[in-house]
Amino acid sequence: MASSIQGTAAPAAVAPLRGELRYSAELARLFGDAEMRSPRRRAHAQPVLLVPGFMAGDASLAVLRAWLQRRGHPVASSGILANVDCAERISERLQRRVRKLAERCGQPVAVIGQSRGGALARALAVREPDHVCALVMLGSPIRDGLAVAPQVLRTVAWVARLGDLRLPGLLSTRCRDGECCERFREDLLAPLPDGVEAVAVHSRSDAIVDWRACLDPHVQQVEVDSSHCGMSVNPAVYRVIDGFLDRVQERAQAPAMAERRWTT
Repeated sequence: MASSIQGTAAPAAVAPLRGELRYSAELARLFGDAEMRSPRRRAHAQPVLLVPGFMAGDASLAVLRAWLQRRGHPVASSGILANVDCAERISERLQRRVRKLAERCGQPVAVIGQSRGGALARALAVREPDHVCALVMLGSPIRDGLAVAPQVLRTVAWVARLGDLRLPGLLSTRCRDGECCERFREDLLAPLPDGVEAVAVHSRSDAIVDWRACLDPHVQQVEVDSSHCGMSVNPAVYRVIDGFLDRVQERAQAPAMAERRWTT
């Protein structure tokens, strides 16, 4: 049953939980940072799909969504009210969503996910290389989804217990090593397709996720000083995203610019 989730997970090395109290200060610093609060609007910015973390919904990324819109990005949400479902079921729904977004905007999508949402975003990038051009993972334990603080692990176990009782819309103990999420687990370890740019952000002072589980060997790794929950509002994280999205856009526009120079 759900106790097997706790019994098979190795102890995670996380910072003291009180570090998560930094969220309000991180949000205040963001609002006090004029450059990040009012970013320069980009023309032809990529569409962005946002994916929230475990137990969270789209509303948890409202600040990030508004900031991206000010940058000029068309932004779509995941449609998740609470991220507690089987990862494979969520991934299949996100595939349909990212295809529609890319087709509507006429260009590939940048996917940004926080915590478990970053793992879901990574699977999406592996499966949809024609529709995903970039991936940002914020504190996402892709190397071990259960490398989390004991308090969080207990919550996962209780959700899995309810899932084992067949309550709809919930993950279960089968998701850890069963057939239902076998493809999803493979996607977390697979190299990313050519043409998909990616960055993984981690913090050694993360009090929710063991930062070592966020070190994706296939992508650029960036360390910041941030709480786990605060990664969606931390100005240092926004600077990472800001520079990364600019590089992705420049690379996407490079062939067209070269062609214009050739024809003039």
